[in-house]
Amino acid sequence: MSVSDERTSIVWARPNIWKLVMFRTFRSIAFVIVLALSTGHVSAQDAVPIKTVMVADGIHMLMGRGGNVAVSTGADGTYVIEDQYASQYEVMKQAIATLSTDPFKFLVNTHWHSDHTGGNEQMGSNGAIIVAHENVRQRVSTDQVGEFFNAERPASPSVALPIVTFYRDITFHLNENDVHVFHVRNVHTDGDAVVHFKQANVVHTGDVFFHGRYPFIDTGSGGSIQGTIGAVDCILAIADAETRVIPEHGELAYRKGLEEYLVMLKGAQKAMAQLIVAGNSVEQAVLAKPTAAFDAIWGNGFLKPDVFVKTVYDSIKRSTLR
Repeated sequence: MSVSDERTSIVWARPNIWKLVMFRTFRSIAFVIVLALSTGHVSAQDAVPIKTVMVADGIHMLMGRGGNVAVSTGADGTYVIEDQYASQYEVMKQAIATLSTDPFKFLVNTHWHSDHTGGNEQMGSNGAIIVAHENVRQRVSTDQVGEFFNAERPASPSVALPIVTFYRDITFHLNENDVHVFHVRNVHTDGDAVVHFKQANVVHTGDVFFHGRYPFIDTGSGGSIQGTIGAVDCILAIADAETRVIPEHGELAYRKGLEEYLVMLKGAQKAMAQLIVAGNSVEQAVLAKPTAAFDAIWGNGFLKPDVFVKTVYDSIKRSTLR
């Protein structure tokens, strides 16, 4: 047998080696993809087209890759909520240009994640005044580790940081609307904000509300299911049957959609609390399927039922330790 034949025989005699190599390669690629998505470091080739939805006179929702963007246009300028990933900046700018030729005046970040703040550097460089809760500035100005994704996000440059911050709330008087931006505690993160266009009867919920899907609650950044329930109650208190609700993820909704979401959240929390009190581990809780009654409607999004169950379990366990 030649040396080459011998090497070939050795390789084919060890197929498990190739399986291991392929598995590790796939795992590495998957980690890079998750890292890119969670940190916002994606190339321009990853941009997706923007879908523009009219919400009210002078207010539109832009749907692309990342959180839903709200745009207010009018005599006082262009006011933007969220800016998705950095790779979305050009297509988002083009979409906004079809609504108004005015430059960006204000940009509000509802929290610190990269699918909502990824375009801050471009927006800030083009003159937008960035506004957010104080905790958002603290997080984007320092290195962060996304616990859920196990991925690092480096500190943003100064031009990408919020230069106006608030602890409780702030109000803008623009384009014939009193725009009330208020903090909701320990919801998706520790820096979430909701935006209420009072005269237009429109609410942008930030990541408080995932329409038609289980929410991602970032417990590693201070989020909790109890806080999410409380925030939904706050939004319902200012909403009526005709209020148009812009969720951070999902299609445009009305009050009824929020009410259905709240029923699901409370049901999941109650079922999980009972399992925890009974002494179940997280693995046992997953097997018990406490969200089975909701999975058909809410379990087809980013967070699958088993992952959502683990998130709720983690949230309740952490809250008992505070």
